[in-house]
Amino acid sequence: MRVAGWIAAAQGLLGVGVAIALMIRAAGGHREETVVISGYGTAVWFLILGGGLLAAGIGLLRGHRWGRGLVVIAELLLLFVAWYVGVGSKQYLAGVVIAAVCVIALGSLFRRDAIEWYAV
Repeated sequence: MRVAGWIAAAQGLLGVGVAIALMIRAAGGHREETVVISGYGTAVWFLILGGGLLAAGIGLLRGHRWGRGLVVIAELLLLFVAWYVGVGSKQYLAGVVIAAVCVIALGSLFRRDAIEWYAV
């Protein structure tokens, strides 16, 4: 559980960091010509998702069961991101790294002792 908690917290922190960077970038006047959603809208999206994942990771680290479901869903969704990054964008190494981190987190969430802890 702790491994998945640390991974989820790091991923969430990264998402919050991206949100902050996007807000700073939008405040600086950057505008996308081909994108309908502004930098602020994308930043809010990353803030919600990253903040939720950060909270779930911290919850797991503190022994709260509610974080497990959120982390499972996030890791499954991030496997699709890994596929897109690796195959769709032809950034194979980055895709493999993202997928490996997700598989490690999912593996730690579905270990026998983790399932027994969650079932209690």
